[in-house]
Amino acid sequence: MSLIASLAKLRALREGRAQPIATVRHCHLSERPMVFVPLKLAGEAAAPLAVMLGTDRHAPRLLVVTQPRNRDLRFAFAAELAEVLLPYAEGFLEDSEPVERKNADPYERALDAPQLLLPNRGGIAFTALMGRSTRFRRADGPYPVPASVPALGRWLTYFAERAAHPGSSLALAATEELARHWASGQSALEDANLAALMGWVRGEPSDAAEDPLVWPPSGPATDPGFDSEVLGPAIESGSAERVAEVLRTQLEPTWRLMWEALDRLRALAPGAGVAQRWEFDRGSFSGFAAQLAEGGPPQARRDGAVAAASRLSRLERAQASYDVQRAYDDPLVMADYRLSGEAFAGEVVETDPGHVEGEGRSRKLRPLVVVKTDDPVRLQPGAALGTPQRRQQGAELVESHGGLVTIKITKGMGRGKTPAPGSVPEPGERVCYTTLTDDFQGAAALPEPEATPWTHGGPPQQYVPDDDDAKEAWE
Repeated sequence: MSLIASLAKLRALREGRAQPIATVRHCHLSERPMVFVPLKLAGEAAAPLAVMLGTDRHAPRLLVVTQPRNRDLRFAFAAELAEVLLPYAEGFLEDSEPVERKNADPYERALDAPQLLLPNRGGIAFTALMGRSTRFRRADGPYPVPASVPALGRWLTYFAERAAHPGSSLALAATEELARHWASGQSALEDANLAALMGWVRGEPSDAAEDPLVWPPSGPATDPGFDSEVLGPAIESGSAERVAEVLRTQLEPTWRLMWEALDRLRALAPGAGVAQRWEFDRGSFSGFAAQLAEGGPPQARRDGAVAAASRLSRLERAQASYDVQRAYDDPLVMADYRLSGEAFAGEVVETDPGHVEGEGRSRKLRPLVVVKTDDPVRLQPGAALGTPQRRQQGAELVESHGGLVTIKITKGMGRGKTPAPGSVPEPGERVCYTTLTDDFQGAAALPEPEATPWTHGGPPQQYVPDDDDAKEAWE
């Protein structure tokens, strides 16, 4: 936990209200998100019990499995869910734009993309599990299912995988996004309870938020007392209406909380990097939809060594980029790096825009800027620096002494013999410099899958879907 977040938690505990730890919103929020609140049967790894979902807060749709241990009813439920989710996702493919790519053919990118909003990280994990239990099913052969079921499984798997991608907004957990923007006076474990966290955000923390009779758990697991005293008798009665009604009472409170959380997040202006990250999401969504349309196989059960290493490398690069963008977009996030000595802010007191280095053809323009700061500067001379005020600019630390920091601008000044107007800070200007930079990082140098060394299992066999893919240990 960062120092700023720790201080904010202490203040929240003292004042009885969650404290902001962000000045802007760091996620994209769709104009028409799909709110998705799942429930599963206790003790069953991938047995769906119910889901409340929809894009209209006033018209939620409830889907229920009246007997979760009945395989046919579970897949009938999946087919119903597909009738809602697939048209929602595929509807965003109707409008697209051509996108040019360097050294590659252009492709069509959707103008917008679907967004799944779930209560918490547990809901995302269950979505991944449900995707795995359905994406390998087939419409023919043993135990056939409707053709929409494996398509649903592939989409659920895709959304769950994007939820693990730093900076992606295609699938969001409400508790994670709230905790990213507000610090409550409770533990991180307690923050996973949507009712409890929203109580702190409202300024009304209460023990009642953890009372399952007042605020049922936000899923995916139900309360054990509810299971034994209410749900069990309802299922044994054989009445589908009774089962649906008792499950509605468990889901409706969370449904209301989800829309309240959405309103709180919408009230924050989006950060400057949000739009670019959403472009990447739209590109990813369009690429996955094209893969489905071309008849590609479902996502493999597990990655080979090279594919796993490549995925890890992509996630690491995305995390580094996301951290930089959040800090550049948000002074409150940057404050953590200032406290740790990885960044400093202050007032420009002196500049030398015409400073040059070298002679003859090696002569280079290198303006000097002196910044007066009260921040601790623990950087060594020669450290590469970036600045939120001029994001395309690069600089280098020359020296730091007595609260005065001299930096040398190394790029982002234009191509002339003198700096472009506005490229060099003026005396009196407030600036911030940091070692955090979002410079391009190439993909890791990995062998082709066919060249996987024997130490990592050797070349993987070509994946060919078969009926055994649908078999799971929990069935």
